[in-house]
Amino acid sequence: MTDAVDSAVKLGLEGRVVLVTGGVRGVGAGISAVFAGQGATVVTCARRPVEGSPWDFHSCDIRDDDAVKTLIDTIVADHGRLDVVVNNAGGSPHVPAAEASAKFSRKILELNLLGALSVSTHANEVMQGQESGGAIVNIGSVSGRRPTPGTVAYGAAKAGMENITATLAVEWAPKVRVNSVVVGMVETEQADLFYGDADSIAAISQNVPLGRLAKPADIGWATAFLASDAASYISGASLEVHGGGEPPHYLSTTTADIKK
Repeated sequence: MTDAVDSAVKLGLEGRVVLVTGGVRGVGAGISAVFAGQGATVVTCARRPVEGSPWDFHSCDIRDDDAVKTLIDTIVADHGRLDVVVNNAGGSPHVPAAEASAKFSRKILELNLLGALSVSTHANEVMQGQESGGAIVNIGSVSGRRPTPGTVAYGAAKAGMENITATLAVEWAPKVRVNSVVVGMVETEQADLFYGDADSIAAISQNVPLGRLAKPADIGWATAFLASDAASYISGASLEVHGGGEPPHYLSTTTADIKK
């Protein structure tokens, strides 16, 4: 979206208190920026702060349930409420399954799945007591829907995130809506670690129907929509934000005339 469009779009999020886990880098920073631009009070958390971050920040390892409870209690004490949670924190280095230790895989699952469940559970306790309830948006990944060589625990965790989304949407309704954004390839400040140099990213982009990788703000706008009243009847849903997806590999090798 252009800056002109950004300034014109209003989702009615003014005054909402929003927690974005891992909200200071990459996709998380894009999400935080969109909510802040919509007039929301943005609170971020991560294990390590980023110098110069413009949003309220708290150090928190979301794998530590006690630390998560303290974080949620602190937000409510500081702001009086908690309206939206975006479970964005996560990630995984590339390690082939045969080389990954049990400890490594467990930590990846704790970060990408159990941590989000912990944050959601403590946030729900607050939201259920609010007249307006609340909204939780889980940041999922296409990695949870296809093979993910080198990141098997991460892919499994993201698949589990969609089940958590659907299940909690049933358990916590009608006060709390729970949805997820299924994210495809995103061009962040660390894109070279995943996709290579600029030429490599340009080549990869040709495989995306919309012709480019997502920007962090693209994920931010989808997330903000799901958290807003414009999505008041959407819960338990998974919104795919992947530029049209990745065409099957056979299409680039087949001799069949697929245009017929």
